[in-house]
Amino acid sequence: MKFALSTLSTAVMTITFMGLAAPALASATDHNIESPNEVTAVAVTQIVDADTQYSTQSTIQKSTQKNEIQNKRSTIDTDMGQAEQKTGLTTLIDPITHKSIDNSYPLAVSSLLSLEQAQNILLQVSPKLAANQAAIAASEYQTDALKTLDNPLVFAQLSANAYNLDADLDLSSLKNGIVNDVNNSVDNVIPPIPPLPDLPNFGELVGERIPDSYELKRSGSTAGAGLGVVWPIYTAGRANALTGASNARTQEAVADSLLDKNELYNTLIERYFKAQLAIIAAYLREDAYDTLQQTDHMAQRLFEEGFISRVDRLEAQSALADAKSESVNANNDARLAMMALQRLLRTDYRIKPTTPLFVSSRPLPDVNYFQNLSLTNHPGLQKVAAKRAQAEQLHALSDTGHKPTVMLYGYGQIEKDPSWVAGISASWKLWGGLDKNASLASSNAKIRQADLSEIEVSDNLLLLVEKNWHDVNNAQSRYQALQSNVDLAAEVLRLRQLGLQEGVNTPIEVVQAQTQSLKARTEQAQAANSYVQSLAALMQSCGTPLAFNAYLNAADIRLPTLYTE
Repeated sequence: MKFALSTLSTAVMTITFMGLAAPALASATDHNIESPNEVTAVAVTQIVDADTQYSTQSTIQKSTQKNEIQNKRSTIDTDMGQAEQKTGLTTLIDPITHKSIDNSYPLAVSSLLSLEQAQNILLQVSPKLAANQAAIAASEYQTDALKTLDNPLVFAQLSANAYNLDADLDLSSLKNGIVNDVNNSVDNVIPPIPPLPDLPNFGELVGERIPDSYELKRSGSTAGAGLGVVWPIYTAGRANALTGASNARTQEAVADSLLDKNELYNTLIERYFKAQLAIIAAYLREDAYDTLQQTDHMAQRLFEEGFISRVDRLEAQSALADAKSESVNANNDARLAMMALQRLLRTDYRIKPTTPLFVSSRPLPDVNYFQNLSLTNHPGLQKVAAKRAQAEQLHALSDTGHKPTVMLYGYGQIEKDPSWVAGISASWKLWGGLDKNASLASSNAKIRQADLSEIEVSDNLLLLVEKNWHDVNNAQSRYQALQSNVDLAAEVLRLRQLGLQEGVNTPIEVVQAQTQSLKARTEQAQAANSYVQSLAALMQSCGTPLAFNAYLNAADIRLPTLYTE
């Protein structure tokens, strides 16, 4: 597995959000973003720099006023392109945990990221996805190892021995037996004749040559070599069942990886657009503060000229102080939201989102379309299918309980006059070990569990898809309904400001109008964020999280954004 390390260029925020620029490091496996409906698993992990820092060139450009938010800052144009993979793998240090990670490579990441770029980076820096990829690889290797289970096993045997023998053998009983046997034999051969006093005792003559004991001493060494083969030619399907079960576990690991990846995509969208919302809220608070400063200045002039009372002047000052406090709080919230996005992408500098909040005025397809997508693509159902496949292979393995195992075998020595042996053997389990009937009952119960789980998961997915579908429609309707409030509040504010200049309205009335305008614009931005989050949840429940990008690109309503690439 590959990892990537990156160093980002220095980013400067001219508004109150200041991003500290520093080298960042990350790990990755693949740079390609899948098509919207792709559900293949990609896993990756994140990293930190070891000893060498990699920097990218950054260029600061002056930008023209494109919208009311962009005139608050200058952009940093970083030449990022796609993160360039380094072929030389090395050991990098994770920027957050400071742990060393082997087999990694540096990855250049810009501080200005679109959602699609952030999705690509996430695949390359997520430790969870990298760990899942390692689990998949381990399971695949285990399956490959089991595929050779019923192949011939050829082995060589070498032996070298040294020996020393020291023993005292008692030969007395052997000697007596020989003497008696010789004497008995002589008596049976020679015919009876008168006794001759000079004939010798043949048994004693033989016995005199045999000692009563013998001391045996031997030492030396031996060596030998041989080749053998064992070939299970029939295993009753045990090897296939074990391989199938391992392959099903691999499919379960893939499904788990997809579930985690889809969840991470959803988390990225949540943090990315929450950061956008917080930035918009901070801008609106800053804009309101600027407007109230003008109102406060006008109130001071009217107070000095005697057109308003001291109470009205104090109320204007109090409103300005509140606006300043709210602006500071909004800036802090924006920093926190950007920090959450930074942590997810594992950089040690702020990530500035460039993709705006959006809403599509076009209606969604019918809910049945998304429900069918969910039943086809959701990795939860793929996990249930993998569980069922494991149970089926367990059932097949249990069914081989009393079937024989047949093996060919042979062994031969490697020497001048070798000895060898070859044959065939068959073995049956007659009694003992696992209870076959209980094992079959267990596997059948697991198959039934998987079938019922599939029904439950399908029901839950259909309900979840319908809920998310309604949430998207509700957020869309709310955004469109709030547009009239925004227009009305803006017009009221304009009239109140004119009335203040003409002495018709008081400063507090202008403050109230400003508050209503701010509230309307903030609520509409929140409705846009609700639409985005609901749409992301809908795509996740369908098992096609990247289909979110297609709806983003087709959206006809886009809110202004502070940062652009």
